[in-house]
Amino acid sequence: MQVKKLADLDVRGKKVFIRADLNVPQDDAGNITEDTRIRASIPSIQYCLDNGAAVMVTSHLGRPTEGTVGPDDTLAPVAVRLGQLLHKPVKLVSGWVDGGFTVEPGQIVLLENCRCNKGEKKDNEELARKMAALCDIYVNDAFGTAHRAEATTHGIARFAPVACAGMLMGAEIDALSKALHEPKRPLVAIVGGAKVSTKLTILKTLADKVDQLIVGGGIANTFLLAAGKRIGESLAEPEMVREAQQVMDIMKARGAEVPLPVDVVVADEVSALARANRISVDEVGPHDRILDFGPKSSARLADIIAHAGTIVWNGPVGVFEHAQFAGGTKMMASAIAHSEAFSIAGGGDTLAAIAKFHIANDVGYISTGGGAFLEFLEGKTLPAIAALEARFGG
Repeated sequence: MQVKKLADLDVRGKKVFIRADLNVPQDDAGNITEDTRIRASIPSIQYCLDNGAAVMVTSHLGRPTEGTVGPDDTLAPVAVRLGQLLHKPVKLVSGWVDGGFTVEPGQIVLLENCRCNKGEKKDNEELARKMAALCDIYVNDAFGTAHRAEATTHGIARFAPVACAGMLMGAEIDALSKALHEPKRPLVAIVGGAKVSTKLTILKTLADKVDQLIVGGGIANTFLLAAGKRIGESLAEPEMVREAQQVMDIMKARGAEVPLPVDVVVADEVSALARANRISVDEVGPHDRILDFGPKSSARLADIIAHAGTIVWNGPVGVFEHAQFAGGTKMMASAIAHSEAFSIAGGGDTLAAIAKFHIANDVGYISTGGGAFLEFLEGKTLPAIAALEARFGG
């Protein structure tokens, strides 16, 4: 994927419009409870400020009604946090689409919640052209919204004088391309989660590419059903058994495999107090719920990961929130942390597991995009990236 990169451009004296992803969680009083996304946006902003650009930054926040900025929709708390991180004042500008505000080289303004503008979500061309007229260079640094064609992620990229990827977006594109388009073999994918139906496209796409496809959670239970195993009252989708079988057949035809668990951890309920039993997969009783991989299966996965060249990780293999069902995910996380392979991880539950087992510094690349990460794995074209690719030559 060829896109212009911010770091390759001369921004001195230029008006730069950065679409960042500053959609951070807040408490009822409006205080920011977790600022990872704001921190992740700093490198692109700092680069532009250090090199004498006049910087405008915008983002969406929450799910506002277009045309109004309610008290829950304002980026005001984000402006304060951004100012603290940059050690300089960040002015918040409302009603900015038609201009009427000033920003000097070396200064930064935050443009109020872009999803409050009428036409943003529908990628309105008139809105996109007005925003493009505000800048000399458009920078998309919001990978988390790359799978949506909106005015600030797609339309503006068509009409701005120059359109490029920011530091974060560029790193995402490079990491995902490295993992999926030119992977060092063996390529191992880990896909966990509750439902085969929500991950079916990914599983089928990966089945054509990977050497080992590790499935976990409810997905693994559906695959066990497809392999003729009894799963008791475990979370599964019996109606997806045929699709699971197809994925295994695609892999088998290529000499690849889906390594299913040989032992599991079961309980009669999902709770912190549930009594966990480790049993062979052939001993699952009618009222058992499979909630994790057993030690033999976990050790086998760790061995597969140890010999991998590239690892793509999306989803835990068990209910890792409870200690007695965390063993499989913990062993897998440890194996990824100790592996020499290039690893890329993404998705909310995966990020929670990485945080819980303290391996963030040992994962090759942690993707900031949930939906965008999944759609990239599915092989879909992401509109925001396609718009930047279209502008690569001009």
